Amino acid sequence: MERQIVYADNAATTPLSPIALEAMLPYLEEIYGNPSTPYSLGRRTKKAIETARSDIAQCLGADVHEIFFTSGGSESDNWALKGAARSMAHQGKTHIITTRFEHHAVLHTCAALEKEGFSVTYLDVHENGIIRPEEAEAAIRPETGLMSVMFANNEIGTIQPIESLGAICHENGLLFHTDAVQAVGHLPIDLRKLNIDMLSLSAHKFHGPKGVGALFCRDGLELPNLIEGGAQERGHRAGTENVAGIMGMAAALKESCGSIEENAAYVLSLREKLRKGLLEIPGCRWNGNAEQRLPGNANISFSGVEGESLLLMLDMQGFCVSSGSACTSGAVDPSHVLRAIGLTDTEAKGSLRISLDRENTSEEVEKLVQTISETVHKLRSMNPFWKEA
Repeated sequence: MERQIVYADNAATTPLSPIALEAMLPYLEEIYGNPSTPYSLGRRTKKAIETARSDIAQCLGADVHEIFFTSGGSESDNWALKGAARSMAHQGKTHIITTRFEHHAVLHTCAALEKEGFSVTYLDVHENGIIRPEEAEAAIRPETGLMSVMFANNEIGTIQPIESLGAICHENGLLFHTDAVQAVGHLPIDLRKLNIDMLSLSAHKFHGPKGVGALFCRDGLELPNLIEGGAQERGHRAGTENVAGIMGMAAALKESCGSIEENAAYVLSLREKLRKGLLEIPGCRWNGNAEQRLPGNANISFSGVEGESLLLMLDMQGFCVSSGSACTSGAVDPSHVLRAIGLTDTEAKGSLRISLDRENTSEEVEKLVQTISETVHKLRSMNPFWKEA
């Protein structure tokens, strides 16, 4: 008999929605034309792409011409940061502000820009995992041209004061980018009300397919191309469009945004049940602000336990959870996010990230709490240092 899996790593990826799959299938089978071709089969796919673009723009409160399709969040981050930085450099703006706990798609891009001669300030996020707007404003220099702060953190789920940070940027003549990969589809986002110039998103974080995403680029902002070679995306992003992926992404986002408040309330109730259960385990710590965070995110450190061992033992019992970002799986260093909020290396290595979603049930949470409690006790019983403590 096949072992039943309890999936609780939705920050890494989400299962494909049946609605998204249904939207994709025609473009994987009979409507397979290249959107750049002039005959009817190509025109049908071109029209479908533009309908999807309109649907995504409507979900985000953007204009249709402000949405550009990409291969995912990492490409969108790279395009936004490299494009904006190189564009602003012509005006003598060679300083960038970001945070210490960004996704590596942002941190590694900033490191690459430093090699090109840009300077970067990395803001502290403090114990609660939230940026202080006054510290962001204090970091602005005459040569600052760009600020990038993630909407919600991928490991501890904390939601940043995006509207305030964007207002500070605009008051000081800066461009403002946010990596909203974890937020889109899970939090209400109205780009007409927020002070955002560029926003990155990825479909597989809200029950869409992998390998497709988008970049919102505010009207009037022209970014240099990241990928050259063709006239797709109005000449700004070369490469034959992933038509099926785009259709699945639009369908998944419409579905998620159509019930975003209902889903958030349900998932939050599951997370609170999880939090209360896990905090009854002695020697554990809740990481990040308890309220200002994504509804389904839980990040907890367990003293006397090595996180990877805990993760693997839970996997053997059918539970899919994480010890941090999926993009850094296999890294030997402790989480840069947890170190940024003040955890020691030992505390960071003893942490679990659990990310719940609308597919999870109360019964699964109960099983997860019980199994984690038993597994932590077992691991501690094998740890001579914990016994001494």
